[in-house]
Amino acid sequence: QQRDKLRQYQKRLSLGLERERALARQLLRDGKKEKALLLLKKKRYQEQLLDRTENQISNLERMVQDIEFTQIEMKVIEGLKIGNECLHKMHQVMSIEEVERIIGETQDAVDYQRQIDELLAGSLTEEDEDAILEELNAITQEQLELPEVPSEPLPQKIPEVSPVKNRPKAELVAAS
Repeated sequence: QQRDKLRQYQKRLSLGLERERALARQLLRDGKKEKALLLLKKKRYQEQLLDRTENQISNLERMVQDIEFTQIEMKVIEGLKIGNECLHKMHQVMSIEEVERIIGETQDAVDYQRQIDELLAGSLTEEDEDAILEELNAITQEQLELPEVPSEPLPQKIPEVSPVKNRPKAELVAAS
């Protein structure tokens, strides 16, 4: 409010300065130098008031900005305080001992479940295992299809083999 009042005062002074300058010119034209000098002194004083008013407005604006920033800081601090209180309450609910206890219980439950799984996996009897092996053999036999054997008699003459093909692999590698 004070800033706005000072701005209004500034406008009044500025308008008054323009009028007094025009009046001083008129007085000089009319030959009233003393009155014009007095009016210019008054104008100079009002200009100084205008400068001081500008400084006061600047100070007020800086103060308003400082207040606004301080309000923001207060909200941040209040948020931090609430956050700390919330963390403190959470720490009271969940102590380190409680967390360790829960982790231990979870590990015990996992171990227990593993034991159950091992018992169930090992509960097959010998008969069951024999049946499983027979089924595996049957599946394996189905998948194995041997090529048909030719019914024609084999030729009597053995075709000649090139010397390179009869060499052992070690000799072939050394030759190359």
